[in-house]
Amino acid sequence: MIMNFVKKVPAGMMVVPLLLGCLVNTIFPNALQIGGITTATFSSAGGSCALGILLFCMGTTLKLKEMPMVLKRGGTLLLAKFAIGALLGIIVGKCFGSGGILGLSALAIISGVTNSNGSVYYSLMTEYGDEKDCACFPVLALNDGPFLTLVALGTSGLADIPIMSLVACLVPILAGMILGNLDHQVADFFGPVGGAIIPFTGFALGAGINLVNVIKGGLSGIILGLITIFVGGAFIVAIDHFVGGRPGYAGWAVATTAGNAVAVPAAVALADPSLASVAEIATVQVAASVVLSAILVPFITGWWAKKKGCPKYPLPGQDFSKERIAKPSK
Repeated sequence: MIMNFVKKVPAGMMVVPLLLGCLVNTIFPNALQIGGITTATFSSAGGSCALGILLFCMGTTLKLKEMPMVLKRGGTLLLAKFAIGALLGIIVGKCFGSGGILGLSALAIISGVTNSNGSVYYSLMTEYGDEKDCACFPVLALNDGPFLTLVALGTSGLADIPIMSLVACLVPILAGMILGNLDHQVADFFGPVGGAIIPFTGFALGAGINLVNVIKGGLSGIILGLITIFVGGAFIVAIDHFVGGRPGYAGWAVATTAGNAVAVPAAVALADPSLASVAEIATVQVAASVVLSAILVPFITGWWAKKKGCPKYPLPGQDFSKERIAKPSK
């Protein structure tokens, strides 16, 4: 009964545990902080470990010859995500000044729209994409943190490129890929394990989200979330389709705001003190976008993937063994 319900929800193996984690963290914030195995398994602290195991298992199924394709797909998504966030933020800043519009500053828009939630993306790609889609995770990790936000604001000289953060994301995949290419039995053993870890990743992600932040962010925070999802998402999907030749499901999957983006406005304000006055409200607005996008994007991605086709649900005439996907047969 439980599994049948979960399977009916788009990306249900991730979304349902995520929502449960949100509720537990919002109503009983200290329930998962009792320490020991419970905290390590179910709290947000365990999310990184679960995601690392997922990446390793996925890496065992990835072939070396597929890496150029991975870099192309991931690079297209990364540049599109950055371009739309930077463009929207710069237009608002130039036209409306530091105060922004509808309560949204350029800092809030760039912080929210340029950062994507890697855990949501990866979980959705295991549900609808293929191994190469999943392997784009480390490439997309470049938009985590304040670096690209500082670039977009014209102050990138005050920050360091987070090289070690990228390396840290690559190691589990590379370790799995090396072992999987050396011995196919490693891939046969570890490959299927990744799916069983997705619910733990979803719950741990939700355990780091407080639904009260949606209220604190107010209407402007909800607007930021909708901009991130629908304006940013539509642009990324268009680039994914016309430039990458893909159906666009991966484009919607990155139309989120990363959890660590909540800390970006404060980090940017340290680099540029003139932004300190708008950093506080931008922080709660970004937090609202994190919550809203984590909840809505899986449903949108699932609907789009089945409507336009994806590796797990191909439409008649679609061949996902090729990099550019032809239009489905009518």
